[in-house]
Amino acid sequence: MRRDPRAHRRIRSVSGEPAADQRILLAQTETGLAAVPLVAGEPATEIIELGGDGIAEWVAREEELRSPRWVIRSARDLYPRLLAAGVRLTRTHDLVLCHAILRDTDVVARPLAPSEDWIPRQPDTAEPALFDADERGGPMPIAELVAQYREQVRVIGSDRTGRLALLCAAESAGGLIAEEMRAAGLPWDADEHDRILTEVLGARPAGGGMPAHMLAHAEAVRFHLGAPGLHLDSHPKLLRALHRVGVNVESTSQWELGEISHPVIAPLLAYKKLSRLMSANGWAWLTEWVRDGRFRPVYIPGGVVTGRWASSGGGALQVPRILRPAVRADPGWMLVVADVAQLEPRMLAAMSADRAMAEAARGQDLYAGVVASGAVVTREEAKYAVLGAMYGATTGDSGRLVPRLRKVYPRAMHRVDEAARIGEDGGVVSTWLGRSSPRPDAGWQAQQAAATGADTDPADVKRARARARDRGRFTRNFVVQGTAAEWALIWLAEIRHRLRQLPDAAAPAPGSGPFARQAHLAFFLHDEVILHVPQEQADAAASAVREAAAVATRRLFGDFPIDVPLDLKIVRTAEK
Repeated sequence: MRRDPRAHRRIRSVSGEPAADQRILLAQTETGLAAVPLVAGEPATEIIELGGDGIAEWVAREEELRSPRWVIRSARDLYPRLLAAGVRLTRTHDLVLCHAILRDTDVVARPLAPSEDWIPRQPDTAEPALFDADERGGPMPIAELVAQYREQVRVIGSDRTGRLALLCAAESAGGLIAEEMRAAGLPWDADEHDRILTEVLGARPAGGGMPAHMLAHAEAVRFHLGAPGLHLDSHPKLLRALHRVGVNVESTSQWELGEISHPVIAPLLAYKKLSRLMSANGWAWLTEWVRDGRFRPVYIPGGVVTGRWASSGGGALQVPRILRPAVRADPGWMLVVADVAQLEPRMLAAMSADRAMAEAARGQDLYAGVVASGAVVTREEAKYAVLGAMYGATTGDSGRLVPRLRKVYPRAMHRVDEAARIGEDGGVVSTWLGRSSPRPDAGWQAQQAAATGADTDPADVKRARARARDRGRFTRNFVVQGTAAEWALIWLAEIRHRLRQLPDAAAPAPGSGPFARQAHLAFFLHDEVILHVPQEQADAAASAVREAAAVATRRLFGDFPIDVPLDLKIVRTAEK
């Protein structure tokens, strides 16, 4: 039944009483949205069709009265349009994000059946039109959305630990946060960015070409190679030129060139550094990605198989340190910048219930704690050993030091060693909340099976073992990195929840769109957040970040005594 889009009525459950945990499916239609109240995963009343200007008004009113959990296909598809209309959602169940988790999880007997219909769409960098029909194939039928939600509820309910439910809630919150951070943007001073580029690269050439400092290094490289017209960005040609002057390297990587003594090395390394800055974050990047005083990257929650975020365009996860001074709060506003020291090894200590390692993690510097335990002598050795344990290093300093950790932190080392063994055998491992690693492909399995034959070529056996060890290193790190990503997701969600309780700002931040008067998350990178907050609320926002970290730790690990300390500061620029 079509309803007046501006009419509002109280949605009730099948029993006629207001639903205690109200869930409403929001489905895109050819003309707008359809709202479908759900009870126990089933439609409770007739479909409410919404269209025109009344969509935002209706959704906003439901948010204000009930704050339901909105069941949506994807925040990426729906939420930008609502944000553009000034509407913010509190809670969602994101079917696309949750499908990826529930399809692959190995912690329940019957996960979701895979379906190409639920593969995330490629991010769209264009500004959304308000509820236009989807030009990428049209809206999905409501019946299919309901059926998928019903199956997801089944899988979540079959996990008696409740961990999958927490993971799906956190992942869905991440989907909202990604779109909110894009809408708000990261405050960015284009003039400061230009000043830094000019200082480091040289003045921007009016007609194109290399800036002066880059050109000087390039000419020095060509002089020492005796190749005046050499194209330095051609890797094969550069290698051949290096070989001609006796620099016999296999690549032009910094670590390999750094081992060579030759006059060409210093200018070549300097040129490569400036070239990376120019191509990744130079003037072209500034023009394309910074508008109205904001850098608005496209975040992809769960874009990495471990659950870490990725980005599409703009390089949000690779903003270089040299450009951090360009991240600058608006007048009357401040930045709250916080990151966690050694998040992954702290997660390993907690998930393995290794109290000795948790004791080493007590305080700001886990590596100093490892030294104090007697496992190694120096902080540098501690870092090599811990990273080697999580990434499966078997050679060099890491390989030499890892065995010492097994004596001091047996539970932590058993956790990652067992994950590696399972991976080498072709098995699946899972994070603390239940995100599982992908299974090896058919080619990997065939290679391992062939290597067991009595007459197998020893070279084939060696290659198969090497690939098995590679997979073991992947699964070893998967359980740790994935659990750290889960902690960070809950941290983000808890920060967002607390910031929403703060009052409106006295002075607006016009470039922040729907967040112009509200403290908000502006940037996220694995274990770091940047908040853009009204100056008068800076201390309250900083407290919210600390409280959120404590809650995230309790949600995952209960009362296990693990410290997850923050390096937090309130600043005008994000310069490190």
